[in-house]
Amino acid sequence: MSDGTVGRAAEESHPPDVGSAVSPLVLQADPTHDRRLLSGLLAAFVAVAALATVDVASDLREGTTLRHVLFELVVIVVGLLGGAIVARRLLAMVRRARESRAALAALAQRLHETEREAERWRAEAHELLAGLSIAVDRQFDRWALSPAEKEVALLLLKGLSHKEIAEVRAIAEATARQQAGAVYKKAGLSGRNDLAAFFLEDLLLPASPPRAALPSRADAP
Repeated sequence: MSDGTVGRAAEESHPPDVGSAVSPLVLQADPTHDRRLLSGLLAAFVAVAALATVDVASDLREGTTLRHVLFELVVIVVGLLGGAIVARRLLAMVRRARESRAALAALAQRLHETEREAERWRAEAHELLAGLSIAVDRQFDRWALSPAEKEVALLLLKGLSHKEIAEVRAIAEATARQQAGAVYKKAGLSGRNDLAAFFLEDLLLPASPPRAALPSRADAP
């Protein structure tokens, strides 16, 4: 089998590039601006509550009306409630940001593992195709095929018709048919389907065939 044929077959056996297939994932927009806004609001509410508390304490020492004290207490309560609400939202935002970072880290880890698996698959596929190429060439030698007949046999295995083989090899269609017939005759096969089955039979068997499995046709002389 030619190096070009092996290369094309290896490309077809490659799994898709995971890195190019995964589109950028935006889990959440940059929350920096919102965090600053909430932090400012929290500081404002706390400052209002603190200043109102100081003012009430000062007024109580100096003496003031009950209405003024109640007003200052309302201001303090509003400041504390507002600060509590803003603090809660700020904490929730921080928690979501942490969860987003953790999700991105997990996604990056899975992507890395998938890329490693793809690299392993490419290496194994390359080794498999190299061994298959050698096995096919040896079988062609056993059948005593000529160089032209070997090329025709490879094109037949790829699924090309006689007309397409003639176009690829720049020969007459009748010549392509004649060379294909010579391949079948030397191999003792009835046609294209038998030729493909001869080489694919072993590839389609499970990794651990049952004991009662029939002997492979490739083992035949």
